[in-house]
Amino acid sequence: MFELVAEGPEPRQRCRFVLAGNKTSLLGRGNAADLIVPWEPHLSHVHVELTQEGTHVAISPRKGANNPVFVGGERVESRQLQPGDFFVVGSTSFLLAELSISEDSPGESLLEQVTFAPGQLQQVQFEDADRRIEVLSHLPEVIWGAANLSERDSRLVGLLLAGIRTADAAALVRVNGKGTVQVIHWDRRNETAGSFRPSSRLVTEALLKRQQTVLHTWDSGQAGDSVFTVTADFDWAFCTFVNQDQDGPWGLYVAGRSEPRSLADRASGSLGPPVLQADIKFAELVAEIISAVERVNRVEGDLSILRQFLSPPILAALEQQGSHLGLKSDLLEPRECDVTVLFCDLRGFSHRAEEAGDDLLGLLDRVSKALEVMSGRVLQYGGVTGDFLGDAVLGFWGWPFASEDSPLNACRAALAIRRAFVETSQTPGHVLSDFRVGIGIARGRAVAGKIGTSDRVSVTVFGPVVNLASRLETMTKQLRVPILLDEATAEVVRRRMDSSDGRVRRLARVLPFGLETPLDVHELLPSEQERPDLTVTHIEQYERGVDAFIAGDWEEAYHHLHGMPPSDRAQDFLTVRIAEHNRVAPVGWDGIVRLPQK
Repeated sequence: MFELVAEGPEPRQRCRFVLAGNKTSLLGRGNAADLIVPWEPHLSHVHVELTQEGTHVAISPRKGANNPVFVGGERVESRQLQPGDFFVVGSTSFLLAELSISEDSPGESLLEQVTFAPGQLQQVQFEDADRRIEVLSHLPEVIWGAANLSERDSRLVGLLLAGIRTADAAALVRVNGKGTVQVIHWDRRNETAGSFRPSSRLVTEALLKRQQTVLHTWDSGQAGDSVFTVTADFDWAFCTFVNQDQDGPWGLYVAGRSEPRSLADRASGSLGPPVLQADIKFAELVAEIISAVERVNRVEGDLSILRQFLSPPILAALEQQGSHLGLKSDLLEPRECDVTVLFCDLRGFSHRAEEAGDDLLGLLDRVSKALEVMSGRVLQYGGVTGDFLGDAVLGFWGWPFASEDSPLNACRAALAIRRAFVETSQTPGHVLSDFRVGIGIARGRAVAGKIGTSDRVSVTVFGPVVNLASRLETMTKQLRVPILLDEATAEVVRRRMDSSDGRVRRLARVLPFGLETPLDVHELLPSEQERPDLTVTHIEQYERGVDAFIAGDWEEAYHHLHGMPPSDRAQDFLTVRIAEHNRVAPVGWDGIVRLPQK
């Protein structure tokens, strides 16, 4: 594989390109080029064609290129370049380099390997500590100031060469999932010195087998035959583990020619002179800082994802338990647990979508604000937001921490959502003034947790209870109420919720379409202060009417239901059926209203 290294007259005018082996690459200054060198004014938008041909690369200026291409001081129309050859356009030189990994082969009798355990070099002193600290002070800018990974890698390699004066070459290397060693980026202190071929054995030993710094040395007179690094102008190299990411372990590779130890030192097992020990310590310090920054970035990325789903108290609890790695905590792994599920859907969205055909972005903005209201109330009351299903929000309680208050908090969130949309409906001109919601809440066993890959994660809940909450939300349209509860949730509300927070009333016994088991459904009501038209007496009267309806005494049921205030739309669900049968229950009546559709 070949690389083209472009270097201009200014220190920052430097870039490196990998040449594609199966096609012609175009070099120039414009966006139409494959290899773009923006600083060189003598380059045309597309100036030179480069084609790999076996062991060399053919270059030829494009027709219409305004300025000549020089090789060895001569103007050329075409030329075959070998690794190490240059060509020049304007004030920028272009070096052809070969990017490869050494083919390990046995045969070096004086070859030696030293592995450095963590902390082994802790007592080593830097002879030039001020300069090393100065180099390290630029590391934050290298990591955070780069526009992209390629620029970061280039700066990082340059920092290694600046901080390790004995190094002649430095690289970032990786072992991929197939066990193949890859060079991410490399550079030499002297570009004219030729190509750089890191040792695959050294990289594999340091990154894959040991995840520690490993040093290889060999006799400089036989370096060309070394099983570790075949480049003849090096007599030592070390590789330092940095981190393991989704593409495999990666690290820092440094090589030089300074004969770090005498034969007597090697025979005695010495770790080498202080200068090389200090260089390795410096590389390990750089690796440690990079690894720490990457961990912080992953944690922040994990937390930014979790903030979409988890309430602040849950995030705080995770941190208190030491789960600073967020999504990697076992606490967030999917597991079976008791949950209370809330399903909230916008009313009339499809109709508004048809009306807003010429302003879909405006409608999307309004729906997004409505979803923020719903998800915000779920998080406010300690819930977890699951999937956003178009114009609906799924929230649940009871994971990752079990709580006896889960049903109550779900109901408090539902009442807060209802209250927010009532308030917007009473505000003329509000973007959400014409939106309404339906909410279903159910309690039961489910599997909850985070699912996904390393770069795409969501938190959700699975189980029949989710389907039940969704069914209850759908039934709010038929029963003409905003919030419906299943029996399990309603029972907790009756026992434990203060009437100043919310109230509950039984509405009917129904058999939803497609299900085989009938349900007792209940309405969650706000406090009497918030809903003064429905008093405690009204609720008791309504439930007596429901009992009579189920028992088949429809005359008595009609009497109770007909006495409800006109603002109560829930009574219509039963009174319409009673009136259709002239207040007489049909033959074989079992107390169940069978719903004809979802």
